[in-house]
Order: sequence, then structure tokens, then C-alpha cells
Amino acid sequence: MNELQRVSDPLFALEPMEDMFRNLMRPWRGELAERAPIIRLDVHEGDGNYTVKAEVPGVRKEDIDVRIDGNQVTISAELKKEKDEKKNGRVLRSERQYGYASRSFALASDVDEAKSVAKYHDGILELTLPKKTSTSSKRLPIA
Repeated sequence: MNELQRVSDPLFALEPMEDMFRNLMRPWRGELAERAPIIRLDVHEGDGNYTVKAEVPGVRKEDIDVRIDGNQVTISAELKKEKDEKKNGRVLRSERQYGYASRSFALASDVDEAKSVAKYHDGILELTLPKKTSTSSKRLPIA
């Protein structure tokens, strides 16, 4: 007679070795959760500027947007899914990510937007962000 057994904790399985071998023989069906792509950053500070290197692989440079507002920098990109060729009418596996990704961060000093430079090569976006020259304060005499 077959009995249905439900084991919630594998440490307390009735037949631990049998369960282990049975699980090894099952096809692995775990899929990565669908998630938006991640923009990874390296930020370095020099004497007069910041250098930012951002990984944005698989994106055309026309699909990358960089915005600077004072000391706030925002990098966003849209990864578009290409149409796959189908083999025998069905896709066997699709793991490439697509979607919209955005990353914002604040720097210690304001950035001079007019002198900023952005380059994109081999999936790496490199930003050179010069610091704004500090405005000197002037003491006003009180009359």
C-alpha cells in the first residue's frame, strides 16, 4: 500500500538517503526570478573631478540617459529584448535580461554639467564629472 507522506523539513525525513537520491534524479526547474537589470558603479574622487564607471552591458549608447542636478547624478538605461529565432516553434531557454534600470547617487560636491564628459565602450559607461569651483563668499558691510 502506498502512503502519501509530506515532509516539511528535510532534516527530519523518514528516509533521508532515499529522499536525497530521489531529489538528485528530478529535473532541476529552478528559474531565476525575473528582475530588472542592475547598474553597478565604481566612483572615484580626484583633485578636481569625479570619475564614475558604470556597467551597462547589452545597451546601445542611444538608450542610456545621464542626468546631473547639482551633486545628484542619475544613470538610467533601457535594455530591449530582441526577437528570438524560434526552433521548432518554441523557445527552449531565455535567460537574457531586459527592462528599465536606473541608479542615482549623490556626490560630496556639485558637478559642473557644462564640462562633464560621458564615454561608452564595451558595456562600460565612463563619466568624468568636474567639481564646480566653489563660489567664494563675500562679507557685506552693514551700514
